[in-house]
Amino acid sequence: MGRVALVTGGSRGIGAAISAALKEAGYTVAANYAGNDEAARAFSAETGIAVFKWDVSDHAACAAGVAQVEEQLGGIDVLVNNAGISRDGFLHKMPEENWDLVIDVDLNSCFHMSQAVLNGMRGRGFGRIVSISSINGQAGMMGVVNYAAAKAGMLGFTKALALENAFKGITVNAICPGYVKTDLIAHVSDEVMGAIVKRIPVGRIGEPEEIARCVTFLAADDAGFITGSTLSVNGGAYMA
Repeated sequence: MGRVALVTGGSRGIGAAISAALKEAGYTVAANYAGNDEAARAFSAETGIAVFKWDVSDHAACAAGVAQVEEQLGGIDVLVNNAGISRDGFLHKMPEENWDLVIDVDLNSCFHMSQAVLNGMRGRGFGRIVSISSINGQAGMMGVVNYAAAKAGMLGFTKALALENAFKGITVNAICPGYVKTDLIAHVSDEVMGAIVKRIPVGRIGEPEEIARCVTFLAADDAGFITGSTLSVNGGAYMA
């Protein structure tokens, strides 16, 4: 295939599953990570996927990181905006830095990373951008106003960017996972998680690999007629 894919937050959780699935599908994969050097080294050793460290909330760092990936692996054909964090809390008690941090990492990173790869994609006449949003960006949820706002913003970002680049052979889509087995829900108590599962029609939370399969579908050459779309992967918990 010869295509190069870059996954932000690509060495852990859903991102690790996406990176592995894209490699299995024949892509040359670069996995970005923010700070956990030990986990990144272990992931790279296990999978053979190259890892690259930079802060996706920093515009200059993203441009430099993309340049490094392209120098080592070639032009980036697929970008997966997966990096994300949460800093939960009710808005009336939320420190300003918790709002800013989540918006910077979860939403602003989509701008930084997409801008860094777009000129190359436009020049080659091909590109796939897939952003990992959330059910909370569609339905909202108490206690995560910052996270919900960032994830909802990704959906508008996706539609507008899709319109700007469709004629250049670039598709831009979003995936909204429901509750998936990752570090983001590791702190949730068994009691609360039990209540959550009761509200999911399929009766369970998702696996990272189930999200990864959706990414490989949207990243494929054959998915060129799908753009500006949001794919909900939540076991029926929210039907948009």
